[in-house]
Amino acid sequence: MRNYMNKPRVKICCISSKQEAFDAIKFGAAALGLVGEMPSGPGVISDKEILEIASNVPPPIATFLLTSETKAQDIIEHHKKVHTNTIQIVDELEDKTYYEIREVLPNTKLVQVVHVLDESSIEKALGLSEQVDSILLDSGNPNLEVKELGGTGRTHNWDLSRKIVEQCEKPVFLAGGLKPENVREAIETVQPFGLDLCSGVRTYGKLDLRKLESFFSEVEKV
Repeated sequence: MRNYMNKPRVKICCISSKQEAFDAIKFGAAALGLVGEMPSGPGVISDKEILEIASNVPPPIATFLLTSETKAQDIIEHHKKVHTNTIQIVDELEDKTYYEIREVLPNTKLVQVVHVLDESSIEKALGLSEQVDSILLDSGNPNLEVKELGGTGRTHNWDLSRKIVEQCEKPVFLAGGLKPENVREAIETVQPFGLDLCSGVRTYGKLDLRKLESFFSEVEKV
């Protein structure tokens, strides 16, 4: 079991401008989520905007391209337009051809999202973790007619997430409904490597600096 009770890294998602990126970094974000075209959910910006933001973010901050593409070649082509240092695959990769992405983009980190629905999500996350650099546990539902691939603002069963963290050999991010009011409980329950949130630090879709400050203050208390 990996113990990540020391302060987890925080990824602020749905970044929509350079100013939001700089504000998130100023408060302590270690990673930024840049949302490409999605079937549903908040935070979508153009590939041109993703490129502009990613190009202005200083190292060692991680820039995550959230892509809903499901074929390796399409993910590669999407990444070529934005040049982030990390790719977050929010849907299932067809034929599990992660190696194709690795061959073309050997220096780009791969993060696979697993939407925690039930006990079967544990085995799924553990199996996929062998192919990627880290796993991100979220609260969407890819089985719906209009897929939910993130940004729901809902929590999921953290006990299941804890089981995944305990057994997974790769870093695990926790997402889904995180906010200043519940982040300490989330950290204590799941003990993830990282936290990922969007709506929990926003007001009317805009990054709220007071919520951001409150969130990081709670993380510091752990």
